[in-house]
Amino acid sequence: MLVSTKMGCVFGSGVMLVMFCLVIFVSCDYGQNSGDAIPAVYIVTLKHAPTSHYWSELRVNQGPHIKSNGSQRMNRLDKPSITKRIKWHNGSYTAGLHDSLLERTLRGEKYLKVYSYHYLINGFAVLVTPHQADRISRRREVLNVVMDFSVRTATTHTPQFLGLPQGAWAQEGGFETAGEGIVIGFIDTGIDPTHPSFSNDTPTKPYPIPKHFSGICEVTQDFPSGSCNRKLIGARHFAASAITRGIFNATQDYASPYDGDGHGTHTAAIASGNHGIPVVVAGHHFGNASGMAPHSHIAVYKALYKRFGGFAADVVAAIDQAAQDGVDIISLSITPNRRPPGIATFFNPIDMALLSAIKAGIFVVQAAGNTGPSPKSISSFSPWIFTVGAAAHDRVYSNSIVLGNNITIPGVGLAPGTDNMYTMVSAIHVLKDSTAAKDMYAGECQDASNFNHDSVQGNLLICGYSIRFVLGLATVKRALETAKNLSAVGVVFYMDPYVIGFQLNPIPMRFPGIIIPSSDDSKAFLQYYNSSLKRDAASNKIVKFGAMARISGGIKANFSHSAPKIMFYSARGPDPEDNFLENADILKPNIVAPGNSIWAAWSSGGTDSVEFQGESFAMMSGTSMAAPHVAGLAAIIKQQFPFFSPAAIGSALSTTASLYDRNGGPIMAQRVYTNPDSNQSPATPFDMGSGFVNPTAALNPGLILDTSYDDYISFLCGINGSSPLILNYTGETCGGVSTTTAANLNLPSITVSKLNQSATMQRTVTNIDRNETYRVGWTAPFGVSVKVIPSYFAISSGEKQVLTVVLNATISSSIVSYGRIRFFGSQGHVVKIPVSVIVKISFNTTGG
Repeated sequence: MLVSTKMGCVFGSGVMLVMFCLVIFVSCDYGQNSGDAIPAVYIVTLKHAPTSHYWSELRVNQGPHIKSNGSQRMNRLDKPSITKRIKWHNGSYTAGLHDSLLERTLRGEKYLKVYSYHYLINGFAVLVTPHQADRISRRREVLNVVMDFSVRTATTHTPQFLGLPQGAWAQEGGFETAGEGIVIGFIDTGIDPTHPSFSNDTPTKPYPIPKHFSGICEVTQDFPSGSCNRKLIGARHFAASAITRGIFNATQDYASPYDGDGHGTHTAAIASGNHGIPVVVAGHHFGNASGMAPHSHIAVYKALYKRFGGFAADVVAAIDQAAQDGVDIISLSITPNRRPPGIATFFNPIDMALLSAIKAGIFVVQAAGNTGPSPKSISSFSPWIFTVGAAAHDRVYSNSIVLGNNITIPGVGLAPGTDNMYTMVSAIHVLKDSTAAKDMYAGECQDASNFNHDSVQGNLLICGYSIRFVLGLATVKRALETAKNLSAVGVVFYMDPYVIGFQLNPIPMRFPGIIIPSSDDSKAFLQYYNSSLKRDAASNKIVKFGAMARISGGIKANFSHSAPKIMFYSARGPDPEDNFLENADILKPNIVAPGNSIWAAWSSGGTDSVEFQGESFAMMSGTSMAAPHVAGLAAIIKQQFPFFSPAAIGSALSTTASLYDRNGGPIMAQRVYTNPDSNQSPATPFDMGSGFVNPTAALNPGLILDTSYDDYISFLCGINGSSPLILNYTGETCGGVSTTTAANLNLPSITVSKLNQSATMQRTVTNIDRNETYRVGWTAPFGVSVKVIPSYFAISSGEKQVLTVVLNATISSSIVSYGRIRFFGSQGHVVKIPVSVIVKISFNTTGG
């Protein structure tokens, strides 16, 4: 319940009452008792373990039966039956204890409890002054107090590009059953429940809500009763931290799960959207859309908002609720705005809540971030999180303009072309009067009243694309409306020379148009236009527009064989272990997936992209688009192998990933932001992780490398000074725990930040298929010798094999080098593990 007491303001754990909390909050002023310091939200965690750790209320599998092909399939997922419960482990009772702690500590002072966490983390978020936070931290029940921090958000053809119709979908009985029984939780900007991608009107077979899911759907004016169905089975919103800061506007930001941005609708459709939904944008049909797992279920936990992004306290509350509801997969297309402080990047509230989600058997996917291509730009850090970078797929939309001098200039624009050559007129040359001439932005074509209708009618109108378009102060849509009102036959945008390195997605246009994105091409275009003008010798006035052009059109897709390739914006490794940028022995990203120019559903109220406002689909690019591809594919793997742990799912995806493009050459990576295609080189594991996702192969991995929650705890306990933090976040003690290093975690990769002469590590593989014999081969990183023992082994179904990997530095060098270990199975399986070594110190220090 929400209560307001003389001791302070309390939100409680119920987010559905968040608007009432607004009323309470404004009555809470910070008087002299609290000091003059500015209050902030702090996340407080307590010594007692959370509910899920105490009772192990983790979804467990019923006994498997063995299929005829040797794989195991569970009957269903369920929770253990617990007949007796102690009050301590009840969420409302835990929240009461949190309230009691705050009342005893801050007696007679003002404060605001924002959330109570009890399922994955035992603690709360509270708005207090720094002095009050310090007093809370001194309580014997409290182990950690962290200031809240901000976070940000980081398809029609990709199913075909990934081979799903003839591959993974076919193995699961077709798209009609792909992802059946699996719930994907999206922590994002919400969802538009009216979109046909989330309707349950089309299933051709029964579509029951999974029994292991217990979530609810909030009902508000923006999200009315009936918004949820058998497809969209859960929807909540979390904004208490934003409300305490006074930046939440219930009308503009929607105090409901409704998506006022578009990002959340887009990501949910990529992973789980219905199959065969027509993509119609700006009146043009671009094919039919499908999610990766179209028969999976969606649960939405809105914690990000268009105007201000989001905050960790709200995200942690969303993660906690998703796990409690029983989701199978969590998809996070968000990253922190800064690298987490402290002894290691892993010890932050979001990553530690996700570690508890891993313990609950939930596979966690996170976007790598859009801060590439520089090294150590990765924004997803922990080994238990499956981090996804962005690659281009083979479909491209290209437009071009053919000039009267027979020169063709490439451009972008999802627009029809012109049938013939037409005269071109520049906006700045057809101004109506001197008043219009004084408008310094007139050349952007934002106001039709500035121009002479007769001069524009029947011609191609030339407009400038300035930095104001990048900032959203001017729009292509408005320029198109101007051209239409002036009866132009089309629009040509040239790039202002001050817009350097800006990358354009294809923009929808309802009539002929093109944007020339290159400043060099724009310069050549303007030179042709200006040289074709006829001027009066005496007055220098233009008497004839002589430049002609034809727009080819950009609605029809082209297909490239030089795909996939790693996009310049996709964040890169190595994984920074701490704020001092020491390298962790953990490979990031884990994998790459399609993330560039992705068509997917768009919210009817979406404002994230001005050019797609009012449309039901949008084309977006980013690692935000790559992560839900993998979330959907993970649902298919979870459907095929219900007994797989989160690490096993990640292993299946990683060890089967592709290393080559459609031409059979190495996958390339863009290295610069400006003109990225002109500066590419073969991708390394720090660009693409294990490679490009191969869903069909991931359903038949042969061997998996599994890592448990206890293994992650052993790794964290090995970090100097970590014991209090681990106890704080997980309730686990490091006393008596056998610690391990990151290099010795049983990951499907080997990363060594500093190889001092030699290193020995182990990997344990488990055979999930039939009996098989494997031969081990490897390509050693430059300056390193590799040996794997044994190099040949036979392994029965269900058995494990321990392998010892020995690395020796043969030179001294600080230049990173890469290799790969491969396991070749007699049944045709090929298991691949990338090897990355950064600093090498040989016994003979004079080498290299």
